[in-house]
Amino acid sequence: MMYISPWKAAAIILVSLAGVIYSLPNFFPKSALQGLPGWIPQKQMPLGLDLQGGSHLLLQMNVDELRRNWLETIEGDVRKELRGDRGGAVRQKRIAYTGLTIAGDAVRVTLREPAELQDALQRLRTLAQPLSSSIFTGTSNLDLEITTEGNNTIVLRPTQQALSERVTSALAASIETIRRRVDALGTTEPVIQRQGTDRILVQVPGFNDPEQLKRVINTTARLTFQLVDQSMSVEEAMATRPPPGSSIYPSLDEKEGPYLLRNEVIVGGEDLVDAQPGFDHQTNEPIVSFRFNASGGRRFGQVTAENVGRPFAIVLDKKVISAPVIREPILGGSGQISGNFTVAQANELAIQLRSGALPASLQIVEERSVGPSLGADSIEAGETAAIIGFCAVALFMIVGYGLFGLFSVVALVINIALIIAALSMLQATLTLPGIAGIALTIGMAVDANVLIFERIREELRSGKNPVLAVDAGFARASGTIFDSNITGLLAAIILFWLGSGPVRGFAVTMSLGILASMFTALSLTRYIIIQWLRWARPTAVPI
Repeated sequence: MMYISPWKAAAIILVSLAGVIYSLPNFFPKSALQGLPGWIPQKQMPLGLDLQGGSHLLLQMNVDELRRNWLETIEGDVRKELRGDRGGAVRQKRIAYTGLTIAGDAVRVTLREPAELQDALQRLRTLAQPLSSSIFTGTSNLDLEITTEGNNTIVLRPTQQALSERVTSALAASIETIRRRVDALGTTEPVIQRQGTDRILVQVPGFNDPEQLKRVINTTARLTFQLVDQSMSVEEAMATRPPPGSSIYPSLDEKEGPYLLRNEVIVGGEDLVDAQPGFDHQTNEPIVSFRFNASGGRRFGQVTAENVGRPFAIVLDKKVISAPVIREPILGGSGQISGNFTVAQANELAIQLRSGALPASLQIVEERSVGPSLGADSIEAGETAAIIGFCAVALFMIVGYGLFGLFSVVALVINIALIIAALSMLQATLTLPGIAGIALTIGMAVDANVLIFERIREELRSGKNPVLAVDAGFARASGTIFDSNITGLLAAIILFWLGSGPVRGFAVTMSLGILASMFTALSLTRYIIIQWLRWARPTAVPI
C-alpha cells in the first residue's frame, strides 16, 4: 500500500536533513567555521595525501640489526645461566667458561672444564622457547638450535623460522610505535601499513616537514639506565680492551668523551609509562621528565640506593645523554633527563620515549613529498568530473521520466549529501580513488529509480490506476534492487578487507554510496512520490 507511517516519515526526513547539515561544513573554508557555536557541526572530510599533499616514506627494517640484538640477548642469558643467577630460590653452581662470543649468526661458549658440558647443555636448553606457530600446529619447534662442537663448546643458533617470526613481530610493533609517534604530531588519518616482508609504508597527509617526520619516526629511542664501570679508565679500556661485561659508549654530546659502561641494563625504556617535555626549575633549561611503572620504579630505587656515590649513565640508542653521580636514592619511580636540549629536541625526545622503542632501526628506501598544488588540481578535476556526471545523469532522468525523473534528481542530491556527511562524521580519509567512487555511485544511484520507473510503466500499460501502478512498481522492484545492491556491497567490503591504500579509499566511498542509494531509492523517492500523489491526486502518471 502507498502508505508510510508517521514515524517512518519522520525518520526519512531527519536522516535527509542530517545528511545535508553534516555535509555543509565541507563547502566552507575552515576559517569560516571557527567562529561558529560548538553545537553546529564543523567536521570536514579528511583529505588524503594525493589531495592535500604531505609526506610519503617507505621504510625498511634492518634485519641484521634485529638479529644482532637477539644474539646479544642470548649472549646475556647464557652468561646469567652459567653463573647460576637466573632466578629461583636456590642459586645453582657456577659453570666456568673461557670464551663467550657472537660468531656470525650464532653464540659460542667454550667451557673451561669439559666434564661440565652436559650440565651446561642441560641449563642452556632451557633458553630455547617454542615458536608461536608450533603452539597452534601442535609441533615442538624451538627458536634456538643448540649443538655441541668438540668436548667443551656449545653453539646456540636462532632458526630461520624463528627469525622470520621475530621480524614479523618486530614489524607489527614498529607499526604501532610509528603510529603513536605520528599521532603525537597532531596529524589526522596517517596511512601506516606493512608492505612486503620487511617494509613499512608511511603516508602523512597535510604534513609538509619531511625532515621532522624522519627524525621522529626513524629514531630507535631505546632508553636504558646502566652503571658506569669504574674498574678502569676509559683511556685504559680503549688502549687495551674493556673488561668482560662492559663496553665503551660514545656521548651524545660531541664535546664530552666516551664512557665505559656495564652492559647490563638495570632499568629499560620498556618500563616507562610517561615522558613529558618541561623546564628545570633551577636552570630553566629544557628537560624531559619521565615516570616508571611500579616494577621499574622499584628496581630504579633499589639500584640507586645500592650505588650512592657512583655514576649512573642515561643511554639513548647506545649514546650516553648524561652520567650523573647518584647523590641519594631516587625513589618514587620518576626523574628527569637533561642534556643541553632545545625545546624542539626535548619535545621530540618525549614523543619518542612515550611511543616506545623501535625493535630495530629503519632505513628510508623511498621518499616523496606531494605538494598541495598537485592535490588542489586533483580536487578540481574530481569536482569537475562529479559535476559533469551529475548533470548528465540528471538530464537523462528528467528527459526520460519527466516529473518522476526530477524526483530522482532530488533524491540524488540527498544521496551525495549523505555520502559526504558519512565521510565527515566517520573522519574517513577521502582520496582521489574515493572521488572516483563517488562519481561512480552518482551513476549507480539512479539504477534503482530506473528499475522502479520502468516497472511502473509496465503496470500502467496493463491498465492499473496511478496509485496501484506506483505501489506495484516499488513493491516488485524492491527485491531486485536489494539483491543487486547487496552483491555490490559485498564486493566493496571484500575490496576494503583485502585491499590497501587507494583501493580501500575507493571501497569506502563505494560502500557508503550503495547504502545511501538504497535509502534514497526505496525510502526517500517513495516518500516524495506518495506526498505528490496525495497533493496532486493525478488521473495519469507523468512518466
